[in-house]
Amino acid sequence: MLWRPLRRLVRFVLVIHPTRGRCIFLSTNLSLPALEIIAGYGLRFKIELSFKQALRVIGAYQYHFWMQDMKSLSRSSGTQYLHRKSERYRNAVRRKIAAYHRHIQVGLIAQGLLQYLAIQHPREVWASFGSWLRTIRDGL
Repeated sequence: MLWRPLRRLVRFVLVIHPTRGRCIFLSTNLSLPALEIIAGYGLRFKIELSFKQALRVIGAYQYHFWMQDMKSLSRSSGTQYLHRKSERYRNAVRRKIAAYHRHIQVGLIAQGLLQYLAIQHPREVWASFGSWLRTIRDGL
């Protein structure tokens, strides 16, 4: 079916789930079978949940690294022209970007370690859990 907002052909997959209701998935890959499109969306939701957890629980994407030499830029100014700056300034920008990457990587490693501990040692995790939940289920 041609979908005007995308200006290309897309495949719509209608899903009627017995407990979760109805939803419509779409794919621009017309050769994919419907079950693969549904499976892809299932993975997509898991990935999005992991990003939300990394952001809201771990703080992996909440970074602010300031550079003393950097001049204030307005949001609408566009990109910097680093080729016009000194080598010292460009190296400082490289260090700042590397700090962003390290901060995110360490946050994602911490997220993975927390997931590992929750799976491998559930009793110890729940025993030392100091927050509030409406219910703690025995099967977890």
